[in-house]
Amino acid sequence: MICNADEGDPGAFMDRSICEGDPHSVIEGMAIGAYAIGARDGFIYCRAEYPVALERLEVAIQQAREYGLLGENIVGSDFCFDLQIKEGAGAFVCGEETALIASIEGRRGEPRPRPPFPAQSGLWGRPTNINNVESWANVPPIILRGAEWFSSIGTVRSKGTKVFALTGQVNNIGLVEVPMGITVGEIVFDVGGGIANGKRFKAVQTGGPLGGCLPVAYLNTP
Repeated sequence: MICNADEGDPGAFMDRSICEGDPHSVIEGMAIGAYAIGARDGFIYCRAEYPVALERLEVAIQQAREYGLLGENIVGSDFCFDLQIKEGAGAFVCGEETALIASIEGRRGEPRPRPPFPAQSGLWGRPTNINNVESWANVPPIILRGAEWFSSIGTVRSKGTKVFALTGQVNNIGLVEVPMGITVGEIVFDVGGGIANGKRFKAVQTGGPLGGCLPVAYLNTP
């Protein structure tokens, strides 16, 4: 089982913020996932450029071990699961899951053809579940409050919330968590406070360097 915390897009710091501010949510989510599928070993792949996140993840993992929430026979059961942190060297390509797996194995981080998919043959040829920080951090509240609670947020096809990094020429920069289905205009103007210095909106770039630009004509696009 793997947590992909290798966030490489410029201006994107959602995963870093979660790992720094609430690393226990990621650990708990991975432990729940491991229990569900019967995994024994977990890895958090985090880039070395995030020293605070790495330190806090390490502290949180050690705390979980001390409380018997990681390791052998968790809380007196026959469930065994432990976590390791693997530091990435900052290669953008290692955000791709098969390149990330190769890096953990000590090989050059290069994507490989699929199939087989990681769920069939992943880390060291074993079936591997890989998700990002935000997905794992969402698991504990969903288990606590129920699937219906999570499904009540967002749209019919896209449930829940999403964390975005607002950067650039907006008045309110930073991380925002909003329901799925919100429009670009709502994010920029209602949450972001509009364009700085009273300038006119021209376009917004989404998805980092591999994304695209949405002009003003698509301001009301969900």
